[in-house]
Amino acid sequence: MTINDAVAKRIKKLMKDRKMTQYRLERESGLTHGAMDGILTGHNKTVTLTTMYRLARGFGMTVFEFMDDDVFRSEDLEID
Repeated sequence: MTINDAVAKRIKKLMKDRKMTQYRLERESGLTHGAMDGILTGHNKTVTLTTMYRLARGFGMTVFEFMDDDVFRSEDLEID
């Protein structure tokens, strides 16, 4: 699993848990629809730290809270 895959998985889980739409997350985070769609569909192969901060802000949490999930602790996470 790539880091982008892990980020997409975390986004989907948080949106489901918080009953949040993609549109609302885009508005709250300041990410464009194209950027968000690229992450969620896997077309975007890299996620910057700035994007991570924006996503966390969109969910009303810190970037540390956003990354505090088992998906980022996986032994299968590709970091190359």
